[in-house]
Amino acid sequence: MPLLQPLAWPSPRALSHALWHGRSVRAQLLIVFIVIDLIAGLVAGAVTILQARASTRVEIAASMELAELLVSEAVALMQQEVPAEKFLADLSSQLRLVRHVRIVVKNAAGSPLAPRPSVGASDTTRGDRVPAWFAALIAASTASRDVPVIVNAARVGSVEIVAEPRDEIAEVWSSTAALGAVALSVNIAVIGILYVLFGRVLDPLTGVARGLADLERRNYRVRLPRPQAQELAAITDRFNALAQALDALRGENEALNHRLITAQDDERRRTALELHDEVGPNLFGLKANATSIATAAAELEDQAARKMTERVRDMLAIIEELQTINRSMLNRLRPMALGHVPLRDVLCELVRDRARQHPQIDFSVCADNLMRSYGDSIDLTIYRCLQESLTNVIRHAQAKHVAIELGEAMSEPNANANGTSQLTLTVRDDGCGIDPMAAPGFGLSGMQERAQALGGSCKVDSATGCGTSVRIVIPLHETRS
Repeated sequence: MPLLQPLAWPSPRALSHALWHGRSVRAQLLIVFIVIDLIAGLVAGAVTILQARASTRVEIAASMELAELLVSEAVALMQQEVPAEKFLADLSSQLRLVRHVRIVVKNAAGSPLAPRPSVGASDTTRGDRVPAWFAALIAASTASRDVPVIVNAARVGSVEIVAEPRDEIAEVWSSTAALGAVALSVNIAVIGILYVLFGRVLDPLTGVARGLADLERRNYRVRLPRPQAQELAAITDRFNALAQALDALRGENEALNHRLITAQDDERRRTALELHDEVGPNLFGLKANATSIATAAAELEDQAARKMTERVRDMLAIIEELQTINRSMLNRLRPMALGHVPLRDVLCELVRDRARQHPQIDFSVCADNLMRSYGDSIDLTIYRCLQESLTNVIRHAQAKHVAIELGEAMSEPNANANGTSQLTLTVRDDGCGIDPMAAPGFGLSGMQERAQALGGSCKVDSATGCGTSVRIVIPLHETRS
């Protein structure tokens, strides 16, 4: 039979973290206040009980002294020409209203003359409402005194005076309960006020947390209002200065990236022009000369002519391969149609070319209401991002359908900027998705760098077995062409 596993009690550190460190600053401040309030309440309760015990003992002692004095006075006033039985009966009736004590009149034999009197009904009811623990803390030790009654030098009986502190304890409990109820109400009201006050005082810290979250999302235009508290004002000032510096650095970084990509595109454009204007005509000239040589060799009949014809045929094959390579390099460096043909037509031709090469994949394009061109940088960025996205889908996605959407849209306005027009390219596929543990490749990094250089973004959403969505957003400024 397996042994029962012992209960795993949380460690003091874990318990401390759960009760204290895991809570907000407002909750911690309120907990500190409540703990201090409870300690103060315990101290005040202890002082109240000590004072009540002392006052109760003093009151009981005074009542017993008064009762003894009344008994002595009554004996002195009533002992002349009064029979003993009547005297004792009258004495019992006259002393029954003395507070905080119980009076028992006895005859000479020590037997009570009347049944044991009890405290008044109101005192009994009040005493019954007192909790036992409170009565035990307040009550003094029971004291009693026996006062002899002597008439004409003869002992005719005695009076027993017994302390009865119940009504005094009831008065103390009533006042203590009323004071505690008032204190509890005041403390609850103070805690509520402090809860609201701490929330208002600490609200700038919540704003700082939201601002830091915006900075984490690369929203460097966020600014926090300056609170009145000096310490919190200093924090918000530093935050705003940091956000402003990050915004300036991002602007500089975007400008540098834009210049870098522009320089790269310019270099590619020049290389493509040289390949087109220099290498292309030379290859055409070689092909024409080789063709003329083949024509001349065809008129010869000897074996040398046949060998020459074979060599020329090989040269033409090599020239054809070089021309194919040249066209491929021109297309990779810079599509010659960009800037001369509408952007939509260039992108649709790219998709049609991929569809011809991979007929097992269904491609769909939605690109309406586009301008002819958005400028060389934006056009080339959109083209490269679409080209790279289609390449990734064909190589890795194992997709059956690819949807391409391109269009203009208005960005959502926020507290720092109004909505602006932006160009959005979305490429979705129904493939196997991207492994979350896989590192991003150079193609994706290149797309992100190109989009960020233009002040835009490149976001990839993917889940294993649920396909992939690539979304490129590029803001459109007043200077677009």
